[in-house]
Amino acid sequence: MMRPLDTPCLLVDEQRMMGNIRRLQEYADTHGLNLRPHIKTHKSVQIAQRQLAAGACGITCQKLGEAEVMAAAGCEDVLLTYNILGDLKLARLRALAARVRLATVADSQTVAQGLNDALAGTRVRLPVLVECDTGLRRCGVQSPAEALALAEQIDRLPCLELRGLMTYPPANATQEVQAWLEEAKRLLDAKGLRCDWVSAGNTPDMWRQHEIEVLTEIRCGTYVFNDRMMARAGGWAPQEAAATVLATVISRPTRDRALIDAGVKALSAERGGFDDYGFIVEYPQARIYALNEEHGYVRLAARAKAPAIGERIHIVPNHICVTFNLHERFFLMDGDAPIADLPIQARGRIQ
Repeated sequence: MMRPLDTPCLLVDEQRMMGNIRRLQEYADTHGLNLRPHIKTHKSVQIAQRQLAAGACGITCQKLGEAEVMAAAGCEDVLLTYNILGDLKLARLRALAARVRLATVADSQTVAQGLNDALAGTRVRLPVLVECDTGLRRCGVQSPAEALALAEQIDRLPCLELRGLMTYPPANATQEVQAWLEEAKRLLDAKGLRCDWVSAGNTPDMWRQHEIEVLTEIRCGTYVFNDRMMARAGGWAPQEAAATVLATVISRPTRDRALIDAGVKALSAERGGFDDYGFIVEYPQARIYALNEEHGYVRLAARAKAPAIGERIHIVPNHICVTFNLHERFFLMDGDAPIADLPIQARGRIQ
């Protein structure tokens, strides 16, 4: 028997989600790109399986814990896009590499040497991509020349298999990213180093990834649901998002203020450049202007329709990846009807 919807809870519109999955897969297929969805957005085995069934070449994980959960569920091709360091994590990586087709990244000799040492004595040759900072100013080698130098070091390590380049590109920088990666690939090719795998991608630029002609693979995550930040970036209405938080109005202490039962622990405290904490579908002029742990403060617009005590509202989170990680389960919906109550298996797997 289906559990009743009690608030706050996380809802996913199946039709919208599957439309999102199909559209990006069709785009990737049309442009000859592999699609490797980033599961840090949903952390759900069932959603990853739908993405793979639609044609994804494998999955992307950010943390070992996510990869372990997905591997246990049968996801056999995993790219881990995070520097793995320390004996505890390297021992887990060694075990995981023996179970699935695992690849990972490195942006320094220290990381690469640690990966190699962890696999000593095994038959595994771990595919490794050089992580490149193409403008985001996060991890990654800082220039194409540095990419070449690290690639040469990786190529000399007996337990590693150099495969190419990886970046998480900044938004609206396709030309700059193309120039950076093209030069890096040219340098590797000139030295006879393997570079048949060039991986990038983000949801804000997902329909422009083919403009980075050197790419062989794209990794998008948020596209599966979209959220308020993606609505702003894509120019579409936030009401079209596939995932919402269902909340209940629990108090109307004044004419212009309402309290809901969704606070930081249900929505997250991330603003994502907005001046509030989510978009209320039924009351677009209202604003969630503050959050406590279990309360959301809603400022009601003057002379506009306002919710009554006990009314339920749907909230589009600013950043769905963070919100999904707060919840243990989500309800898959067919319109207003719940059709499945599903666990978020990799939720909280941040190690």
